[in-house]
Amino acid sequence: MVVIFVVGVAVADIAVVDATNFKSSFGCGSEVALRTGKDLILATKAFARENRAHSWWVVISTLALLCLTLTGTVTPWFWPARLICSVLSSLLMVRIFVIFHDHQHHSILNGSFLADFLMRLIGIFMLTPSSIWKSSHNYHHNHNSKLRSARIGSYPIMTLNHYKEANVCARFQYRFMRHPMTMLCGYFFVFFLGMSAFPFIEDPRRHLDGLLACMLHIALAITLFIFGGFAALFFTLLLPYFLSMAFGSYLFYVQHNFPDVVFRDSKGWTYEGAALDSSSFLKMPRIMHWFTANIGYHHIHHLNSKIPFYRLPEVMHAMPELQNPKCSSLHPFEIWKCLRLTVWDVEAQRMIPLPYGV
Repeated sequence: MVVIFVVGVAVADIAVVDATNFKSSFGCGSEVALRTGKDLILATKAFARENRAHSWWVVISTLALLCLTLTGTVTPWFWPARLICSVLSSLLMVRIFVIFHDHQHHSILNGSFLADFLMRLIGIFMLTPSSIWKSSHNYHHNHNSKLRSARIGSYPIMTLNHYKEANVCARFQYRFMRHPMTMLCGYFFVFFLGMSAFPFIEDPRRHLDGLLACMLHIALAITLFIFGGFAALFFTLLLPYFLSMAFGSYLFYVQHNFPDVVFRDSKGWTYEGAALDSSSFLKMPRIMHWFTANIGYHHIHHLNSKIPFYRLPEVMHAMPELQNPKCSSLHPFEIWKCLRLTVWDVEAQRMIPLPYGV
């Protein structure tokens, strides 16, 4: 019943968005010449308007579904039912995180005291405290695909020559941060340590919410174990967070690390170029676009981060310039190709695996 209800809400929500009549200034087939540069960015501004009622609906409905599935993980059902609820919880955590991410960009519910308070709690709950997330993620948007300054808020990038000249410690750190096992264990390495604990240690006054996030998760783990045993700890906390944050870590990666990605020195860098040449469109079934709150439309999001996530498909449909993006997918072979990419080859102008013997 829980599965049917969650999927039913998702399908209904997709239908509502499809049917919503957002009036736009653009239409497919109406363009004589494709816009570029600043004209292209300006053309997206007509879509950077939210439907406030719909924004509240996506927040409240997603939180309600997440509470429902988490309740299912502690209900004394047969373990396969608890497992299904745990997996659904992990997908809903991805969705609520991307909604939080949208709010931090001020694309939804901007200026609402209640929304600000709620999103701060969600940020702590998802191990992405607002004080840490805003600074690193805004930097990422302003420096995406710059060779020498792209690492803050994203995965680090070394050129092949830079890697060859680096010492053993720098090489290990670089490989560790980009390693598939680090992403798989993203709950601990990327979010608990990287997004919460380490920033607090580096600047306790500025990032007190990082300490709160760590303490909350430790307290939740202890409480679940005391009152529900290891099964409650596993199904309610460990498994959904492990799955959602492994998936989230890979989403961070694949959106800017794919075979056709382009990295540039600051001299040749442009904001729109970084959006279209260095951000991918992630091909997924529509239900997965719903669970990931359309973060797969990443080239459009980087072009204008003020567009609400539920309008991104509309923008792609309305603007021919955005309909042939560089793509990636969740097909195992595509994942393998992306994960093999390690360094930027300046001569070939592409990401490559490390050559044998390096």
